[in-house]
Amino acid sequence: MVEYFTDDKLKLDLYLDWTKKARNIVITSHQNPDGDAFGSALGLWNYIKKFDFEKVTFISPTDYAEFIAWMPGVPSIVVYDNKNKALANGLIAEADLIYCTDFSSGSRMKDMKDVVLNSSAKKIIIDHHEQPEDFGDLIYWNEHASSTCELIYQMIVKLGHESMIDLEVATCLYTGLLTDTGSFKYPATTPEVHSIAGKLLAKGVVPSTIHRNLFDQNDFEKLQFLGYVLSKKMTYLPEYRVCYTCISEKELKKFNSKNGDTEGIVNYGLSIAGSVISAIFIEKEGLIKISFRSVHDFSVADLARDYFEGGGHKNAAGGRSSLSLEQTVQKFLTLLPYLKSQIELQPN
Repeated sequence: MVEYFTDDKLKLDLYLDWTKKARNIVITSHQNPDGDAFGSALGLWNYIKKFDFEKVTFISPTDYAEFIAWMPGVPSIVVYDNKNKALANGLIAEADLIYCTDFSSGSRMKDMKDVVLNSSAKKIIIDHHEQPEDFGDLIYWNEHASSTCELIYQMIVKLGHESMIDLEVATCLYTGLLTDTGSFKYPATTPEVHSIAGKLLAKGVVPSTIHRNLFDQNDFEKLQFLGYVLSKKMTYLPEYRVCYTCISEKELKKFNSKNGDTEGIVNYGLSIAGSVISAIFIEKEGLIKISFRSVHDFSVADLARDYFEGGGHKNAAGGRSSLSLEQTVQKFLTLLPYLKSQIELQPN
């Protein structure tokens, strides 16, 4: 039976009991990890390593972008690729306990999905996305949290382990707070978030260093690619207050685009005065990856869930399509007349 917990002391004790009794632990997060995925998984990894376990391994379902490659613990990550698949499968088979952070849908583990779901290990999900799937044994979940890193910080503190949050743990957790709140500008940025950030700074975190590591390490080709996308590939429809961007796989190759180079482009659409929805469609490896952003009360999570095999948060969601890039964009455009009445309710 799946059990959900947030502030229930008994379930926190059960979580701690499972963790302490485990010999081999695997931590994983979602494919194409972002700052909160890595921040939560590596924050948990650095924290759990302080206990006396035989083995604690973070396995990433896919490779990761350079903008998070500096984080504490990254050199120890096992990437689930052709080179390391046998090793990773063995680690999962040996695991007594598997943590899944920043996702609650099995499909977000990509090729790792069946291996993890079929594992006999107990599974603990820690997440803040809407409508979690019940594949875990314990789910520490709060959709109103700014980030999974916020939940992990709260969990560690509620367990009485705040003293175990050293600079490495704090750096990871602050990274997730920073990225999932859009540098503390999204609606989920509550007084509690700022309070946690302040406590992490007291552990020695230097905000300017983390910000520079995340956002100011671009190569020239990436900036050229961004300029091309903004000038040639972005379309704004003022009658719908919608901006959308399309990027083909051919264009990714033309600019030698690396993993993570498209991160954040979708946010530019919301910088247009009056814009309510921004979407980006990226063709890669036979699929169309979609990211949605919105402001005010328009839920792009519903849009992603109902039409594009996805989900997420009210103002930030993702999806995918097996149609062509052109067909996927056309499908999106045909929805706009039906969405217009909802969009018109949003303030300027």
